[in-house]
Parts: sequence; structure tokens; C-alpha cells
Amino acid sequence: MAKYLVETYYTCTFKVNHYLDEVNEVELKNLEKRDDGKFEVLDVKLDNRKTKNLDPKNNQVKDNKKIDIVTDKKQSTANNLENIIKSKSSNSDNNGKRFSMPDRRKGYIQKATIGDHKVYLHTGEYEDGKIGEIFIDTSKEGELVKALMNNFAIAVSLGLQYGVPLDEYISAFVGTKFEPSGKVYGNDRIISASSILDYIFRELAISYQNREDLAHTPSIGISDNQSLNEQNSDDQNQLLKIVKDITSKGFVRNNYKKNLVDLSDIKINLKGKK
Repeated sequence: MAKYLVETYYTCTFKVNHYLDEVNEVELKNLEKRDDGKFEVLDVKLDNRKTKNLDPKNNQVKDNKKIDIVTDKKQSTANNLENIIKSKSSNSDNNGKRFSMPDRRKGYIQKATIGDHKVYLHTGEYEDGKIGEIFIDTSKEGELVKALMNNFAIAVSLGLQYGVPLDEYISAFVGTKFEPSGKVYGNDRIISASSILDYIFRELAISYQNREDLAHTPSIGISDNQSLNEQNSDDQNQLLKIVKDITSKGFVRNNYKKNLVDLSDIKINLKGKK
């Protein structure tokens, strides 16, 4: 029979996402009463630990510190704390580690015009096609704005190389509003943008994350996730692998199989001569 009871207290920081049809004072006041929110744990910290002696003759408490419990509404969140802590511990070796870009890398350049301003988006990719850097060039902007955009692109690139998901940037910057804004010319998937940042991360979301919900025009090609009625021969699979190795993922908008179909007229002997 156990002789001691150890109680460990954690401070958990989490956020709750609610999807609303309208935003008004009534809806915002009723958020606390709703139970359909999606919880996401952001951080878990060790707060205090108490040790109790289970012997009734010697009922002592060590390190007994008064703790204010903020909330205890979601038991599921508490049940997942142990798994979250283990996950943080297992990933601690990768925390703060930068994955540098290869010296010779793939990517693409997208030119577009927002209003009267030309915007050039340059991307760099890892060998597996994952985006690792961006560069932003603009026209008709002063030296201060150009310097800010260049340094912003460097900051985003460093974040990507340190493991920040591209989705985080997309959620943060898609929908931002400032000039220049308006109609977009030169991009076949985006018709208008509310700012340069809105355009840039909308383009990256479409090209690297298959975010068709952020596109204004439908995709003409066939995505890799859709079923194809083509014959999956060994030669075709090898050709698809070659296309992936030599082609930028962002340039083909993660649509390798469409480009494989476009190259079907080219006769390549992949088996070699005997």
C-alpha cells in the first residue's frame, strides 16, 4: 500500500476557438456559456508540488503552497496534460534548432500587380519541397518601405527555418488591410487582395498548403489527393519521381501529376539500354 501522495499542479495556457455567424455584443457575451469551442493548449508550466503522508498518525504536508485554480471546466484538457508534457519533453532536443537551407535549392518567382504596384515573390524550398524562405521585392515604394519588407521576409524565413508552421503565418496575415490593395493582375488564382501581405500569404497558402478556400478561381489541374484514372505503370511512377525531384513544389502548386500528364508526349526510356 502506498505511503505517500504526491500532488503536482500545473499552469496551463490555452485558447478557445468559436465559429460565429455574426459578431455582436450578445454573441460575445454568450461565448462563456457555450460548450462547442475548440480547445488548443498553448503552454504548460509546472507550478507547485505537494507531498502528503497517507499515514493517519503522521498526516504531514510538505511544500504546501496555496494555489489559485483558475478554471476546471474541461476535464479533457487536464487529462491531456501528461501527453503534452511528454511531447514537449521529446521535442526539446529540436527546440531552438535551425534547419538551414541547402546551398542550391528549388523555388519559384511570382510576379503580380496590386493596383499600380508590382510585387515579386521569391521562394526557396528544402529538398522535400517544404518552403524555407521568402523574398519580397516591390516597385514604387520608398527605401524605408522596401527595407521593412526585406527585413520582414527575413524574419518570416528565419521562423520557417526554426520550425514555425506556414499555417501560423497564413492565419496571422491573410485578411490584413492596408494600401496598396485592390485588383491583382498576373496571378491566375488570386483576383484581389486587401494588402501586399494578404496577397503574399494567400499565394503561399494556395501553392504550398492546397488552401483552395483562399483562392478566387478554381484549380485547372488535378491535385495529388484526387483519384486519377491513369495507369500507374512503373515508368510513370519513375517519371513522377523525377518531376518531384527537379520541379518546385510551389511552382506546380503541389500538382505534380498534372505536369506528369503534360509531359506524357515526351518519350523517355527510364529503364536504360541493355
